[in-house]
Amino acid sequence: MELWRNGRRVCAAAARYTAVFIKWLVISGLVGGISGLLGTLFHVSVEYATTFRIEHEWILWCLPLGGMLIVLLYRLCRVNSRVGTNQVILSIRTEEKIPILLAPLIFISTVITHLCGGSAGREGAALQLGGCVGSQVGHLFRLDEKDMHLVILCGMSGVFSALFGTPLTAVLFALEVISVGVLYYSGFIPCLVSSLTAYHVSLAFGVSPTRFSLETVPAISVSVLLQVLALSILCALLSIGFCVAIHQTEAWVFRVLKNELVRAALGGVLLIGLTYLVGTRDYNGTGMGLIAAAINGNARPEAFVLKLVFTVITIAAGLKGGEIVPTFFVGATFGCVAGGLLGLDPAFGAALGLIALFCGMVNCPLASIVLSIELFGAQGMLLFAIACGVSYVLSGYYGLYSSQKILYSKLRAEYININTK
Repeated sequence: MELWRNGRRVCAAAARYTAVFIKWLVISGLVGGISGLLGTLFHVSVEYATTFRIEHEWILWCLPLGGMLIVLLYRLCRVNSRVGTNQVILSIRTEEKIPILLAPLIFISTVITHLCGGSAGREGAALQLGGCVGSQVGHLFRLDEKDMHLVILCGMSGVFSALFGTPLTAVLFALEVISVGVLYYSGFIPCLVSSLTAYHVSLAFGVSPTRFSLETVPAISVSVLLQVLALSILCALLSIGFCVAIHQTEAWVFRVLKNELVRAALGGVLLIGLTYLVGTRDYNGTGMGLIAAAINGNARPEAFVLKLVFTVITIAAGLKGGEIVPTFFVGATFGCVAGGLLGLDPAFGAALGLIALFCGMVNCPLASIVLSIELFGAQGMLLFAIACGVSYVLSGYYGLYSSQKILYSKLRAEYININTK
């Protein structure tokens, strides 16, 4: 009799696990499909806007109007213009709701920013778009609060994967960025299914994944380890400076310039002035061309500073997009120059700088290591892992997202539960 009861319990548990597994295959597959389509459309739209801006240089003069239009769109839809990636992150830990209109707003606003020449990326929009997709699918299936958190993670990983072509990084980033020190392992399969589905949808529509080729990866030696260590320390310090510059400038501008329309217009005028002052359009938009050039070993010494300044002004003015691609730009150009001075191959220094700065900015060492593999291959994985570890620890409790939680200390096994600075 006891054997019979144990058998029934085992069968009941197996049926329950199977049912949950199938449920998430269906839900995350649907989220991934929608995310892939949306991410593809978003990628094509941003690329078209970028091409149009490059071919019609006069459109830079529309940047103040573009910023004001973004403000008016958010007002028209009655959505707070400061709602963004932080709210998506909060919705996973709390009962915070994601406005349904956030998806079309961030889509259109990011395209406007890139069309007019703001210095921004795409991942902020990707996370917000994905969060909205996940939230709406969750409501469709009437998921409870805990499952809603997981389906939002599915959406985030899906659109991120479709845009960058880095499916494993998308999964780990979504799981790792919410609460540093804790991974939501229950979300691994759902996020993986969503990410892979979105990735293959984007490939089917001809979106090329982001990949770089490293011709030279140094063999591990004492001198190389010291050079990597030095560059990683510098990237950690740079990540702190970048985060402080973004948050403090944004807070100061919002305190001094209360009127959002005036803030957007003045920010646009300032970006136009800086563009003509430096004499190049290299720092408008994402700057993917200069990232590729740095990874080929060519970068101007002042490039990382100028991109940082352009990005800080863009974000403070209320223009939309994200900071991760600018982080890639700053990290790659800084690493190219600083790595060369330290004795590393400039191209490898650029790749190392890109990954180390990304890790310091988002506090996601595992996602950063996987990102290095997906972008550059596995040959230099150990050196990238060292760079990520050093940058993660020495960047302290600073981060891009103020709603990100640091649950466990970076220095010892201690629960601290604080927000990033």
